[in-house]
Amino acid sequence: MNLRDPKIIALLFNECINNRDIEGLARLMTEDHTFIDRENTTVKSKQDMIASWSKFFKAFPIYKNTFDRIESYDDIVIMIGHAYWSKDNKYDRAIWSARIRNDLVAEWRVYYDNDENRRSLKVI
Repeated sequence: MNLRDPKIIALLFNECINNRDIEGLARLMTEDHTFIDRENTTVKSKQDMIASWSKFFKAFPIYKNTFDRIESYDDIVIMIGHAYWSKDNKYDRAIWSARIRNDLVAEWRVYYDNDENRRSLKVI
């Protein structure tokens, strides 16, 4: 059961990503946290994802997500926007989803921003 609005949890989680705050991310993940990237590569478990975020932040030190649109349906939050990877790759359009459980992020997923994904996520 979520006590807070799931959108707040997803935004806090993203703020931790944007600030490269590993401790904050860890506090907001469930123990069985799952991360799925656009290629459907999956990382399961909080500990494995903490290690993955650490490597990611070293590889992409100025990475940030910016959301233009946020919607929620029960425990699912959908965010549409862009990722900023580098000066050469400033606006990488993407869709993210977060499944929130007990005010923690149980799943964080990234999708290509295309019509098929928008239809499947009901955000056209």
